[in-house]
Amino acid sequence: MSTDITWLTQDAHDRLQSELTERSGPRRSEITKRIEAAREEGDLKENGGYHAAKEEQGKNEARIRQLKQLLENSRIGAPEAAPDEVAPGRVVTVRFVDLGDEETFLLGSREEAAHASVEVYSPTSPLGKAVLGTHVGDTATYAVANGNKVTVQVTAVTAYAG
Repeated sequence: MSTDITWLTQDAHDRLQSELTERSGPRRSEITKRIEAAREEGDLKENGGYHAAKEEQGKNEARIRQLKQLLENSRIGAPEAAPDEVAPGRVVTVRFVDLGDEETFLLGSREEAAHASVEVYSPTSPLGKAVLGTHVGDTATYAVANGNKVTVQVTAVTAYAG
């Protein structure tokens, strides 16, 4: 299963598209006007307003590029998967075998995280990679930052209601 595609809910896609429209239009124009006004003040070396506006312009343009790339490589919905299969857009419950603790999370993008009602893990995170494509009842092992191995068992997989 490819992780090159970012799966988004319709709501997340609409929010990102709206942000792109705002950053490409009104915000870009407003920053350009501030740069022009600061430039008219003269000596640019010591013009704090000019440098602040130029920095903001760089950050805005970087976010525009990021949003365009994300939207070009995204799909709305979730990939086809069996009902009990771990896939992007699914809510997954795992039991940590050695601890007995359980955790429930959405396997999704960081764009979903800001508005999700549950914790969100990326399909490219260590836990996300380990469980991606598994089914209820399967176990998976992944390495944590300190090098230890953690084994989890998938106990539930459900559709994300948003």
